[in-house]
Amino acid sequence: MQSIFRKKHFITLQEWTREEIDTLLEVSGDLKRRFALGEPTPLLPYQTVFLMFFEQSTRTRNSMEAGITQLGGHAHYLDTSTMQLSHGESPKDTAIILSRFGHAIACRNCFWKVGNAYLREMARWATVPILSLQDDLYHPMQALADLMTIQEKRGKNSERLKVSIIWAFATSHKKPISVPLSQVLLFPRYGMDVTLAYPEGWDLPEWVIDEARKNAARHGGSVRLTHDQEEAYRDADVVFPKNWGSWVKNESTTVVDGALEAQRHWKCTERLMELASRDCLYMHALPADRGNEVEDAVIDGPHSVVYDEAENRLHTAKAVMALTMGGR
Repeated sequence: MQSIFRKKHFITLQEWTREEIDTLLEVSGDLKRRFALGEPTPLLPYQTVFLMFFEQSTRTRNSMEAGITQLGGHAHYLDTSTMQLSHGESPKDTAIILSRFGHAIACRNCFWKVGNAYLREMARWATVPILSLQDDLYHPMQALADLMTIQEKRGKNSERLKVSIIWAFATSHKKPISVPLSQVLLFPRYGMDVTLAYPEGWDLPEWVIDEARKNAARHGGSVRLTHDQEEAYRDADVVFPKNWGSWVKNESTTVVDGALEAQRHWKCTERLMELASRDCLYMHALPADRGNEVEDAVIDGPHSVVYDEAENRLHTAKAVMALTMGGR
């Protein structure tokens, strides 16, 4: 196992086989059980992971810091505005030097048409694994935790499970497309019937939909697109109503404009949840824009599993680090 996973980059789950992802999930479940029992898991004693953040974070930063501590190692939080890269140091030089100082480099860089390329450039030069904490295209840590939560709640056989990824109105900031993009690529690999619903103008890249449909064809799932949110909720087993930015069609960094304001009705409500299956799961990567993306009655209601989903960010992060880090 070590020869398969050690020093393997974690930038997109597309580059991990289903068998490798299954191993990540198995390790996540074992670490969650041991955490609940209070068993120590010093799998990475004296190991160091560098956490480079170009943006703010709550769940990602703390799941990584707490996770590496529970594995016996240590995290260095790096606010990139205080690093020499803010003065122009290259990702090559940063990656080579941090590789010599520790055992993994984790990075969040969500700037459109910059983030993924930055991580790829670091991966080109690093001698330790590069772990994505989210970029402009992918958020593998979140997608893995989402899949773990679905399997916990609905069983490991997810074939024909109806999962809807639904755009929702929000005004907090122009969010990356990386969460829905990662979900629509991953879920069909587990036989799920995925509906992607969004208003016109909030498309994901065409290559993503093409690849998602190829994943569905290989694994027995399906992918369909709709601009009707009611259609997406109807009979769904799992819903992910979440905002993402219109980056593909509109690269402006303006958060609120007339096009966005016209979509206020794209909101997860109790009425819409009534269209879904009786035991439908409401999921969200958090933070949710309460009152805009979702009614409090839904996110705080019986369908919501958002806190279980958030907790699983800890256990999946630990699994990724435990499998990829280690020996020099």
